[in-house]
Amino acid sequence: MITRLSELFVRTLREDPAGAEVPSHKWLVRAGYIRRAAPGIYTWLPLGFKVFRKIEQIVREEMDAMGAQEVHFPALLPREPYEASGRWTEYGQGVFRLKDRKGADYLLGPTHEEMFTLLVKDLYSSYKDLPLSLYQIQTKYRDEARPRAGLLRGREFVMKDSYSFDIDDEGLQKSYEAHRDAYIKVFDRLGFSYVIVQAMSGAMGGSASEEFLAIAENGEDTFVRSAGGYAANVEAVRVTPPPPLPYDDAPAAHVEDTPDTPTIETLVALANARFPRDDRPWQASDTLKNVVLMVKGVDGTRQPLVIGLPGDREIDPKRLAAQLEPTEAEPFTDDDFAGHPLLVKGYIGPAVLGEHGPSGIRYLADPRVVPGTRWVTGANEPGRHVFDLVCGREFTPDGLIDVAEVRDGDPAPDGSGPLRLARGIEMGHIFQLGRKYSEALGLRVLDRAGKLVTVTMGSYGLGVSRAVAAVAEGTADEKGLCWPREIAPYDVQILAAGKDEAVLAAAADLAVQLDEAGVAVLLDDRRVSPGVKFTDAEIMGMPTIVVVGRGLASGMIEVRDRRTGERAEIAVADALGAILAAVRGRPEFL
Repeated sequence: MITRLSELFVRTLREDPAGAEVPSHKWLVRAGYIRRAAPGIYTWLPLGFKVFRKIEQIVREEMDAMGAQEVHFPALLPREPYEASGRWTEYGQGVFRLKDRKGADYLLGPTHEEMFTLLVKDLYSSYKDLPLSLYQIQTKYRDEARPRAGLLRGREFVMKDSYSFDIDDEGLQKSYEAHRDAYIKVFDRLGFSYVIVQAMSGAMGGSASEEFLAIAENGEDTFVRSAGGYAANVEAVRVTPPPPLPYDDAPAAHVEDTPDTPTIETLVALANARFPRDDRPWQASDTLKNVVLMVKGVDGTRQPLVIGLPGDREIDPKRLAAQLEPTEAEPFTDDDFAGHPLLVKGYIGPAVLGEHGPSGIRYLADPRVVPGTRWVTGANEPGRHVFDLVCGREFTPDGLIDVAEVRDGDPAPDGSGPLRLARGIEMGHIFQLGRKYSEALGLRVLDRAGKLVTVTMGSYGLGVSRAVAAVAEGTADEKGLCWPREIAPYDVQILAAGKDEAVLAAAADLAVQLDEAGVAVLLDDRRVSPGVKFTDAEIMGMPTIVVVGRGLASGMIEVRDRRTGERAEIAVADALGAILAAVRGRPEFL
């Protein structure tokens, strides 16, 4: 069926929409694929919905091919299953909660682990029923505090979530690998560059997890990789602690006046000028920076926490959030300092810290703070620092926390070389959940010996609506969208570039021939200038653009490849074959 652009419900824009921060957001709105309904909530227009449905179908085909079975849950969910798993509280403000007219609590589903678990519990009771993989493609809701980047971080989005159910860990590993392979097939078909990285399980729980990230300069996720093959989300990078150092001959700790040292740089300069080391100059990495913050529990309680890390590093907010989840970090205010007088702002040191120290405040240190390391740090007195404070001699942290920023050139944890930072968009996340939800909700089956055992689960999420933006992000250029053929709304956009009725008739005739050959055609038959048609075609991004215009008088039309920009003049008599060759991946016939 031929779609005429004069009849299509679409309006392209010549200016970027207000608030568009990334190319995918800009071009999807300008090309008439989506329209903002509210912050973080978008309406799919006909062109955008075609892309969405094609991606959805690719996902469905690969899930079905791996043996998963599709179900569909409601989006409006009762409180009780989430109360049983603990996530009604753990989600905090991240979900939409509501009450019905009788006062019963509900939420708009952010994810459906509990519902899948209860469904299988309701219907299956024997090892003979397993292994089992179920999936759905469903609208999800999360109350994002700052929705941004169009479809990439919204409050309403469509996700494929699937769950595997096995009798033991060996079965889980097989299910996990099957899902992993299916994801690789999906993303290979979507036509953008991606990387698989180690990830954190977070509030989902479980053991091993991996993320599939679309490589994108504007991605909000940072990941690292090494030439030797290591790859991880920054939240999952773990610093390998250096070996402990002997400190028998280390100088005694001494407190010194350090006026006018508001920064690490000024402190290091003063240390080298007044208290030089025998072995080498003091460096920023020799200072121990103690950062105090408040940890807010899901019940609203607040507890102070101090984190010690080398002075040349900053705390990475995402790494910190991943380590503290489901609790959250909040700034330590002046009122908080007033309530903890042993903490001297700007001069906090380990002497007063620790659960068994004078302040009773929990003190966690970076993995680089190992026994024998010597530090310059706060002396808990205004304008004074302590030098040669040795870990293991003068202080011992309550524990370790790995939240310092990861940098280009840091060694990979597996020894595979220096790390390189890159940006990406999370497209999929797979988890080996284990028994967290099956234990909480009582999902057990009889094993071969007739003994009740807890079912082992895996969870596998894939952003379907987000994939539309991720593909656009990875393939758009300075002129507009540039869709891979498998998910483009149409294979060919034909431009009737002229007012002559013969031009329109020839364009319509070619459209009919292509349609009969099974090619999806968008015919631009509007009574507008050729310039407008060319601009719109570039913004909309169909893989092949055919121009029927002035060359028709000499029996020629022009065929353009939207991605490469290559153009070819083709005789009208040869046009059908040439275009079919391009559509079928044989552009050498142009």
